[in-house]
Formats: sequence, structure tokens, C-alpha cells
Amino acid sequence: VQLQASGGGLVQAGGSLRLSCVASGRTIRRHIMGWFRQAPGKEREFVAGINWRGGSTLYSDSVKGRFTISRVDAQNTVNLQMNSLKSEDAAVYYCAADGPKTYFSAISTDDEGYNSWGQGTLVTVSS
Repeated sequence: VQLQASGGGLVQAGGSLRLSCVASGRTIRRHIMGWFRQAPGKEREFVAGINWRGGSTLYSDSVKGRFTISRVDAQNTVNLQMNSLKSEDAAVYYCAADGPKTYFSAISTDDEGYNSWGQGTLVTVSS
């Protein structure tokens, strides 16, 4: 599956952005989808994940309550709504797919658990 992330940009602290990830090549209906980010000089880290049909979601502690991951399988799309952005949220954001999986598969927070990656979209937060 090929993934194309978009929606990054420059936003003021406290503002919002919505990232989108469109998949092509095959349906992601049975994939666990994740968002990761990598800031300069830091390792790539898990941000959020969502399983089949949005039955469950998982967030890193740093974004919980501010970010929301969702999916629209009919559009082969996964979104990440980011609110109350902070300077520490600035990074390149990547979407990733893990699958196909069974419905009860756990959402991995390890990037090695994902077998398809998008190219990344840059989020810059000004203070």
C-alpha cells in the first residue's frame, strides 16, 4: 500500500491543524493505521494509532486529549486532528500502515510494527 500524507504547515502555538493520509494500491480497511513524528535530532516516536473501523485508538501521553485520529475507510483515508498545538509538537509527521491484520490485533507503538510508510509532512509551530 502507498501512503500520501498532507496537511502540514506553519501554525501558531495554541492553533490547530488537520493531517490527512490517503492510501492507494489496496484498501486499508483491515490495516491498523498509525501516525508517528520525528523532530530534528530526535528519534521517530509514536503519536496515535487506530484499528479496524476505528474500534479502538491509542495515543501517546504527550498528545492525549489534544489530538484525535480517525479513519474513513470508504475514502481509504486516515486523519489526525491536532488541537492546542505546542512548540514541542513541531516535527515531520508520518502515517504508517500495519496489515492486513485481524480485528483484535493490538496497535503497535513501535515503528518496526508497521510495513508501509508515507513520505512525511512538516508541522511547524511558532510561539
